[in-house]
Amino acid sequence: MKGSSQTKQSDREITISLQNVTISYGNSEAVRNIYCDIPRGKVTALIGPSGCGKSTILRSLNRMNDLIQGCSLTGRVLFEGADIYDPKVDPVEVRRRIGMVFQQPNPFPKSIYENIAFGARINGYTGNLDELVETSLKKAAVWDECKDKLNESGCSLSGGQQQRLCIARTIAIQPDVILMDEPCSALDPISTLKIEETMHELKKNFTIIIVTHNMQQALRVSDMTAFYNAEKLETGSGGKVGYLVEFNKTDKIFNSPTQKATQDYISGKFG
Repeated sequence: MKGSSQTKQSDREITISLQNVTISYGNSEAVRNIYCDIPRGKVTALIGPSGCGKSTILRSLNRMNDLIQGCSLTGRVLFEGADIYDPKVDPVEVRRRIGMVFQQPNPFPKSIYENIAFGARINGYTGNLDELVETSLKKAAVWDECKDKLNESGCSLSGGQQQRLCIARTIAIQPDVILMDEPCSALDPISTLKIEETMHELKKNFTIIIVTHNMQQALRVSDMTAFYNAEKLETGSGGKVGYLVEFNKTDKIFNSPTQKATQDYISGKFG
């Protein structure tokens, strides 16, 4: 395993395990030979320069890459010990258990209430929807801004509020893991701070995995950090393939990394 550094964890502490994962688009490898055990109940940040495959790895964790024509995966992605790429596994159920918040806020063109209730309803939720909507919006720290306009369009909210609405929508289907792909990159600093504060609260109930280009954000919000880099393919095509350089506790990665490439990246020598 190239340049990897991992802390040992028991199986009970691991929620997702990537075992020799290589992901390709057509004949081109995007990431190669990834081994990584992601702990339960923590925030894990994926960092690295553009083109190193962070988002590709993130999307593989709930089979979102299945929706991209020509994308293929070898190796195993275990969730709670089961291979999510086993042919018998329903990808829709995988995405219910492992939810996704995207880079750009994408509320449904429905009311704030229906943004939360819709997914729960189609997933067979039989409890009190009013209660679920309120609880989800509170967990996403947007209830106070929404409680008096639940029948208004989710698209009428500000960008930061829309992103927290999308987090609430993900929470409402009661996943175990929440994936976040640069959730603050399109937001102002105040909205970013609110999202980060929300993540600290959410990790009490969920495992969170976040892709971020913001080193300070990774330092503020994450317990564990995986640093990815990319190297040129030997084929001479000019393409690059991503690989995991180092994975460890966030303070270790930022204060005493074991790999020179990690030190160079976090100190701003490249990126």
